[in-house]
Amino acid sequence: MVFSYGEEEINYLKKKDKTLAVAIETIGHINREVTPDLFSALVNSIVGQQISTKAHATIWARMQNGLGEITPQTILDCPDDKLQSYGISFKKAAYIKGAAARVADGTLDIDALNQKSDAEICAKLIQIDGVGAWTAEMLMLFSLQRQNILSFGDLAILRGMRMLYHHRAISKPLFEKYRRRYSPYCSVASLYLWAIAGGAIEGMKDYAPKK
Repeated sequence: MVFSYGEEEINYLKKKDKTLAVAIETIGHINREVTPDLFSALVNSIVGQQISTKAHATIWARMQNGLGEITPQTILDCPDDKLQSYGISFKKAAYIKGAAARVADGTLDIDALNQKSDAEICAKLIQIDGVGAWTAEMLMLFSLQRQNILSFGDLAILRGMRMLYHHRAISKPLFEKYRRRYSPYCSVASLYLWAIAGGAIEGMKDYAPKK
């Protein structure tokens, strides 16, 4: 499954931002995978913290093979040493078990989250040990498919903005100016900023001062 967007979102962003419009035309439609199961996506995000993409993929594949389904119950039933044997640190195993316990005992009603506002979802998710604002925002975008997520804590988003608009730095007030411009379709703008940061448009450079 990929993040769903279409002509309505694209036409809105193009109308609001001519510079972004050129980038959208150049890049075309972006297919970014999403994980509809929020608990599985949550565990996956904790597993991937502060490790390489390759290591993350390897550990996640081991977990899926070993546990089958990634559910609160399969996590709680898995002994700590078994969980760590997949390549997960002691601390991450504790975070994952803690998240599973919160969902299993009803402290976090994960099924009810999508009925809440973005701010309410973020507030609920960051109560979980190991989940900060950036992780919550990524879960909202790549699991819940919320339409208006633009993360100031995401370095690639800031890099994409610098490259697209020729800024040397992105201050919080400048970031908020773009957020207002893209809203209510910030998530789609995020997809394009990530693509730009990853080199999707030949010749675009980062204008951040050299260190």
